[in-house]
Amino acid sequence: MEYVGKVALVTGGGNGIGRATALAFAKNGARLIVVDRDEAAGEAVAAEIRQNGGEARFVAADVTQAADVQNYVDLALATYGRIDCFHNNAGIEGILAPIVDYDEAEFDRVMAINVKGVFLGLKYVLPVMLRQKWGAVVNSASVGALNGSPGLVPYTASKHAVLGITRTASSEVARQGVRVNAICPGSVETRMMQSLMAMGNPSDPEAASRLNAENTPTGRFSTPDEVAGLVLYLCSDIAANITGSHFVIDGGRTATIGPFTRY
Repeated sequence: MEYVGKVALVTGGGNGIGRATALAFAKNGARLIVVDRDEAAGEAVAAEIRQNGGEARFVAADVTQAADVQNYVDLALATYGRIDCFHNNAGIEGILAPIVDYDEAEFDRVMAINVKGVFLGLKYVLPVMLRQKWGAVVNSASVGALNGSPGLVPYTASKHAVLGITRTASSEVARQGVRVNAICPGSVETRMMQSLMAMGNPSDPEAASRLNAENTPTGRFSTPDEVAGLVLYLCSDIAANITGSHFVIDGGRTATIGPFTRY
């Protein structure tokens, strides 16, 4: 999966899956625009790419603000002249609480970042790709988009929405040479997963992690690099006729009913 001469834009690129994806694109020859609201983390990723001989620019952005999204697209065009691959990845988990206790402001915050942020990214990146008559988008959904997640109502709702947005966008742009897919990671070794484990079992988050891993057929979490590999595949020419789809990477967890049983 060579990306020499290609330009990749990654939101939420300062940490976790976004960071791994940005580094993977760069390792395979792409030039990067790294977007994050965490300036220190985002600039660190861009600097790491440059230190390893790649090309990268960082831009700070709040993905819920149209002006910020337009700015990161404008920077990509001013710097590299095109956008070939877009990992529309920025997202948050929110707090853990039942629906009847869920804070309304927190609900709105999660929905704004996870849904409006994805929408705005597509709104401003797709016109660039349509002019090029080429482009590949990967939206970050979750296995939470495939079932219910008790205590995570806005996160679950937002990731269901990402799949709906993905299917709608793909049907609108497929004939113009632009593809839009989604990934649905399960448990991944990231800050977000550490946060969820800590909220689920504040007294012993490590025990929550162990139980989660034990109930996964592969016996472990995915790594950010493994998820990045899926993103690069979906953006590559190898996946040239794949669009409007979602791809699960969860160690087989959603393939089982109830706790995984060894035989």
